[in-house]
Amino acid sequence: MIAVLIAPPGRRDDLRAALAGLVAPTRQEPGCRDYRLFELADEPGTFQMHEAFDDEAALEAHRATPHFRAFEARAHELLGAPLRLVKLTAVA
Repeated sequence: MIAVLIAPPGRRDDLRAALAGLVAPTRQEPGCRDYRLFELADEPGTFQMHEAFDDEAALEAHRATPHFRAFEARAHELLGAPLRLVKLTAVA
């Protein structure tokens, strides 16, 4: 899955810091196979979080963690557009 997150004007650094703070604890979660943060080179302030969990239960457990809940509580101030989730199916 890829989460696309866009900062509102003037909040790029705040969103970047909040997202970066999710990476280390999430990578320690059972069932987390990949969790990496990227910023689009040609669209500063637009971030992509590449996420892979073993199954839906691991993803739901991630969403219940204190670090994710803390981010979720601030999302309204950190996001300039609704979060977009892109679900992927591995092909090769």
